[in-house]
Amino acid sequence: MKAAWYEEIGEAKRVLQFGEQPTPAPQADEVLVRMHTSGINPSDVKTRGGARGSMPFPLVIPHSDGGGIIEAVGENVDKARIGQSVWLWNAAWQRAYGTAAEYICLPAAQAVTLSENTDFQAAACLGIPASTACYGVFADGDIEGQTILVTAGAGAVGHYAIQLAKWGGARVITTISNRQKADLARKAGADLILNYRQDKVAEAILDFTNGAGVARIVEVEFGGNLDISKQIIAIGGTIATYGSMAAATPPLPFYDLMFRHINLRLFLVYLLTQKQRTLVIDKLTQAIEQTALQHIIAATFPLEDIAAAHEAVESGQMIGNVVLTI
Repeated sequence: MKAAWYEEIGEAKRVLQFGEQPTPAPQADEVLVRMHTSGINPSDVKTRGGARGSMPFPLVIPHSDGGGIIEAVGENVDKARIGQSVWLWNAAWQRAYGTAAEYICLPAAQAVTLSENTDFQAAACLGIPASTACYGVFADGDIEGQTILVTAGAGAVGHYAIQLAKWGGARVITTISNRQKADLARKAGADLILNYRQDKVAEAILDFTNGAGVARIVEVEFGGNLDISKQIIAIGGTIATYGSMAAATPPLPFYDLMFRHINLRLFLVYLLTQKQRTLVIDKLTQAIEQTALQHIIAATFPLEDIAAAHEAVESGQMIGNVVLTI
């Protein structure tokens, strides 16, 4: 099969290879998926670049996300699944062989039936960006009638979080950095859009909520935004955070948060429990079937141009998801 891989950590153009690799065969409880798309996430380029440590395996076919069609199944898997269109999650998490190839074998539970109204490019966005957003929004129950802050509302995760929160019945505030991103957040359904470079964010949020603050923050930058968060989180509210790049070890304003009786939920989408994963899959399936989600594809590249695709993600200039076509 055609595939892309690397055998050492380093710069994309230097280490990423394209060529032939053996086509896998499904083992018990597995499915064989003919890949049509492979989604590239920041974690993929960080792992390849060495930010997550040394080589975990002698050879790595990267990427956890993607969409394709089941072509064969192993023992214990219903043969009726053959021919199903699916989206994948955790395909490269603690595994050597991800989605950047014509074929992949993985546990059947990690291949989720794709709704008929969703194409393979969108499928490549569901495993990490949409799932992260979904868990961040719904991890602690019903959000009907709540006011939620989604930071970085034009980011891959934030854009999905706005839409899912609106679908769940919440009012949504979001932060962005320029007019183009504001337009995307508006189309996603945000009720209040604030430019964090220009606006007085805490003051505007408190004014919008009549001083009550927000019940939930879906947070991409925990440490960098903590000074604002402690001012605008409602009594009993939750900060659900999946990132803190600007301040990896932030000092915690313990009493400011304690006297608001708040909850901190730090999570990593790769490590969701079976129950949590089921919640995410069920919610995403419902939202997709009800056409509640828009998908932003920033750029597509053929599989053989994987190095250029990784560089596009690393540039930080992409608004939306970068997808390989296979």
